[in-house]
Parts: sequence; C-alpha cells; structure tokens
Amino acid sequence: MPFIRTAVRQGTAATQKQHIVDGIHDALVHAIGMPADELFNLVSEYSPSDFQFSRTFNGIARSDRLVVVEITMRRGRSDAMKKALYAAITANLEKRAGVSPKDVFIFTHENDYSDWSVGNGQFAMALVQQRGGDH
Repeated sequence: MPFIRTAVRQGTAATQKQHIVDGIHDALVHAIGMPADELFNLVSEYSPSDFQFSRTFNGIARSDRLVVVEITMRRGRSDAMKKALYAAITANLEKRAGVSPKDVFIFTHENDYSDWSVGNGQFAMALVQQRGGDH
C-alpha cells in the first residue's frame, strides 16, 4: 500500500490538485499494479519562502511551481517498474493537470509490511494474506 505525500505551490486550485492526485494514483495502479482502492495521498501546499530548490539542478529548467511526489511503499518493485511509474506520473500530470514534466520531482522510500498499520490498530503483516471488511 503506497502512501503518497504531494506538495504543491500555495494557491494551486483545488481542481488542479485533484487532477494531480488522480494522475499519480492512476500511474501507481497501471505501472506497479497497485489495487485501485489503495488511495492515500496527503496533499500540502508550500509557500515560496518555505521551499527553496534549484531551478537548474541536473540541467533541468524548473519553474516556481514544482510538484513534489514522495512515495512510501513496500519493498520489492524493480527498477524497471519504478522507471515506468515515474514516466507515467509525469505524463499524467502534464496531460491532466498541465504540470510541466520539468516541474515533477519524485522520490520513493521503501519498507516492509511490518512497518505498516492501515487501520484498526492491526499489524499489516498479519493482513497480508487476507483482505476483508470491517467486523
């Protein structure tokens, strides 16, 4: 279950935020096979004075509207899957939300099932082989 934190510049319209969330989610579903009902994306805004970044790092000309996508997910995705994921997120954000590919900054953290509790205070490792509703 990936958990996403997305940071956008202060003043980003609610509709654009939703398009960004949808674009990231669809990329996760299609590129790494995440189930469609695993949507957890915490969106926050940054003010220009609170987020300093290089406009030219690695030869990429960024604007002042950088979108940062931080993905925490279970370990085990191949480099090829991650490459496809990054490409899909960037393409979706450009197509759906008008975000320049130069303004999409993505990074991941990986961990194991033992690092999650996704509800009811239950250890996620105990739920790996069973999915069910509330009881």
